[in-house]
Amino acid sequence: MPSVEGSGGRIDAYAAIHSGRQLERYRYEPKDLAPNDIEIAVSHCGMCHTDLHLANNDWGITAYPFVPGHEIVGAVSQLGSTVQGLKLGQRVGVGWLAGACSVCDQCSSGQDNLCLNGQPTCVGHEGGYGTHVRVDSRFAFPIPDGLSSEVAAPLFCAGITVFSPLMRHVRANMRVGVIGIGGLGHLALQYGRALGCHVTAFSTSAGKGNEAKRFGADEFVHTATPDALKPRASTCDFILSTVTAGLPWNDYLSLLRPGGKLCIVGVPDGDVSISPFPFILGQKTLVSSVVGSRAEIRTMLEFSARHKIAPQVEVFPMHDVNSVFDRLAANKMRYRGVLTNHH
Repeated sequence: MPSVEGSGGRIDAYAAIHSGRQLERYRYEPKDLAPNDIEIAVSHCGMCHTDLHLANNDWGITAYPFVPGHEIVGAVSQLGSTVQGLKLGQRVGVGWLAGACSVCDQCSSGQDNLCLNGQPTCVGHEGGYGTHVRVDSRFAFPIPDGLSSEVAAPLFCAGITVFSPLMRHVRANMRVGVIGIGGLGHLALQYGRALGCHVTAFSTSAGKGNEAKRFGADEFVHTATPDALKPRASTCDFILSTVTAGLPWNDYLSLLRPGGKLCIVGVPDGDVSISPFPFILGQKTLVSSVVGSRAEIRTMLEFSARHKIAPQVEVFPMHDVNSVFDRLAANKMRYRGVLTNHH
């Protein structure tokens, strides 16, 4: 493993000092390295819309100064005294969680992503928009050689967010629908194809049809066309909604076959309202999913490397973070932005 320089107890980062997207250079003293902790010299960090929401305190949970970033890839630069399975210089990645309690029912049953005392990587904790980050080593994952760092970074949030519900609910030869061809959806199409499913992409953007098929869609439906969904009634076993816009939920439920499932991973505007009779008579299910467990992340990385699944990324130097944030806010990213400390 190559030698990697540690932070020396001071980490340079970019932070929102007050509510708003404009980030400023920020230096902080990290917490002491606990026995199970590692420090990572950040080489790449993906940009997620969640970073924007948190910088703006849209969800009312942000403490300032706020250092975003939860799609982190880098090399281990320091090891706590009891860390096992990782080495100095090893390339690892970190996603939404930087730690969990490891003793609750959820952690004990392998669902550590549902731990009520979990430590998000960038909520009440400095994230990856900086030179280094410190996390619980048990939430840092070795990256297969087949995945480049700029491709691997978005997999730790966008990738696992769509991979875990597909793995839980889908089997080969199912008919899968993906709503929204963006940062999440373009990966969901790839995973659906690799799982052996017939995949239909649903998008309001007519221009994404060819790209959707390149990513793995067998069919493309331009949903801005009047009555576009009606001919598709009872054609899907599973539908994954990746969008943040409010949707005509009953229209999408009508696309499900009896016993089908609608899974929400994008956080929609407003409430999700459905009519009970078609829902009940079709014995349909509304489900959700939040990132993934440690076991699911490991499986996702191996699966992605084996099937050559990769997000389409745009790579920018870390110091351009504000202009890139503006590009992300304007929905101009195709399809995931990645910041890098490499020159």
